[in-house]
Amino acid sequence: MGTKTWRQLTVWLHVITSVGWMGQALALFTLLTISRTSEDGAVRVAATSMAHEIDSFLLAPLANASAFTGFMLAAATAWGFTRHWWVLAKFAITLVQLYAGIFLLSSALQDSVVAARAGEPAPVALVTGTVLMASALAFQAWLSVAKPWGKARSGAKLPTAPTWVFVAAVLAPLADITVGLMLGYPLPALSLIVLIVQLVRRRRLLAAPRS
Repeated sequence: MGTKTWRQLTVWLHVITSVGWMGQALALFTLLTISRTSEDGAVRVAATSMAHEIDSFLLAPLANASAFTGFMLAAATAWGFTRHWWVLAKFAITLVQLYAGIFLLSSALQDSVVAARAGEPAPVALVTGTVLMASALAFQAWLSVAKPWGKARSGAKLPTAPTWVFVAAVLAPLADITVGLMLGYPLPALSLIVLIVQLVRRRRLLAAPRS
């Protein structure tokens, strides 16, 4: 398969993981709402525990794969990260979402499971956070379709990366998801390595005309 096919596969993987990420965020919202509104203690514990499991085994791997493929499509094509406002907006929102998911959501879900076992409902802030996550993903989907606001700045327009870059963009997150499921927690190690390699490669290409 040629570069075009592998690039299309990267776009396809980005789309399905992004939709999956949003779907799991809505699933968390549903379960946490049940936990907050149910008067049955066992239901609260079950709903909150399931939300935590979904976050660990589904949402986190899909979020990592979605973010990685999005970053790779920016780094490996002429779109770049800062040439267009809509790409820059998606990039910034994704960074915020990753930070919130890794450092805020996961730990808050663990705490909410303990709280549910003590008879407490899911916190309002946690329920609201899942809505905001799903809404942000829906907004990013609109950005990808509408491509509003024009160019953010002019600059070097790099050619599309070679085939091997897009092959790695597809296979790396799939491998990471497989390993993560085997280990029981997300581990996007290979995706990070591939992204760093491409970012270094992109930086060298941008610097080449000035050298």
